[in-house]
Amino acid sequence: MKSSTFLARAACMVLLTAAALPARAADAPTPIQADYIAHNFRFHTGETLPELRLHYTTIGAPSGQPVLIIHGTFGSGTSLLTPAFGGELFGPGQPLDATKYFVILPDTIGAGKSAKPSDGMRANFPAYDYADMVLAEYRLVTEGLGLRHLRLVLGNSMGGMQTWMWGEAYPGFMDALVPMASQPTETASRNWMLRRMLIETIRRDPEYKGGDYTTQPSSLRAANVLFGIATSGGTLGYQKLDPTHAQADAHVDVLLAAPPPSDANDYLYQWNASRDYDAAPGLERIEAALLAINSADDERNPPETGIMDRAMPRVKNGHLFLIPASGDTRGHGTTGLAKFWASQLGEFLQTAPQRPM
Repeated sequence: MKSSTFLARAACMVLLTAAALPARAADAPTPIQADYIAHNFRFHTGETLPELRLHYTTIGAPSGQPVLIIHGTFGSGTSLLTPAFGGELFGPGQPLDATKYFVILPDTIGAGKSAKPSDGMRANFPAYDYADMVLAEYRLVTEGLGLRHLRLVLGNSMGGMQTWMWGEAYPGFMDALVPMASQPTETASRNWMLRRMLIETIRRDPEYKGGDYTTQPSSLRAANVLFGIATSGGTLGYQKLDPTHAQADAHVDVLLAAPPPSDANDYLYQWNASRDYDAAPGLERIEAALLAINSADDERNPPETGIMDRAMPRVKNGHLFLIPASGDTRGHGTTGLAKFWASQLGEFLQTAPQRPM
């Protein structure tokens, strides 16, 4: 039983990467955190906020080549500083060596220390979507940091979806794009159906009270665990980690014992923000070199649908790297482990054309 508990805990850490404590990449410069206030921010709904707080983390000197990296749903900029992600990228000689690059890790709207419903507005917070989040990131980079060009925009999961949008909304602003664990198509099929069920499970909980709860709804924990198991982890990965009933049962115990998301409104807003995502119509607008990185066992973006096969020929300078499934990959969570794609990123940046900064 000790071995099964150890395996379950190890798997739990993979699934909950976004909640992991940050850790510096070996010998990389010390991360610096700051806030930027976007004044009179107008959302796509027409709603406005006089001040929108955007928190961000930077690594390296501003004189380095600027790189924007966007986290996944309910993550944060610091969640990308884990040994499995930043530890493979930002150290000396690594693909995004922070002595050469200026790495910008924003907390998107609704996440981390940026403005979010739990700050006080609760369910009256503007109903933001990915377009609003990309606009806020653009204002942070241009108004907050004074940049007029990026060497690279890279994003994982939700961040990958927003990377497609960056390339379409600001086609001349970056040299290179690396969308990961994503597809440039509307959120549909099982991906949206499970997101919708996650949202409805919490909204229909009497404890939710239309967002005016005094204690977090009890459904939040179970819904989060169920969604995580259903949409991340990988078939072969789970089979290797939990090949027996006892091990699978112990894994569930560990997941249910882990802290739930901190706030139900924040959580629902984060998942619902993908409701109108669809980057497919604008693929021809992308000018930057693009390397899409997906995994063959991604439950949310299964390659067998052919969506990427149809999309990539429409991208002028686009290529796809598909990570083969194995017992060591983690489905949708695979791209959170940079060891599977760091070398491909390094090779891509060596060949991607570079415009004057």
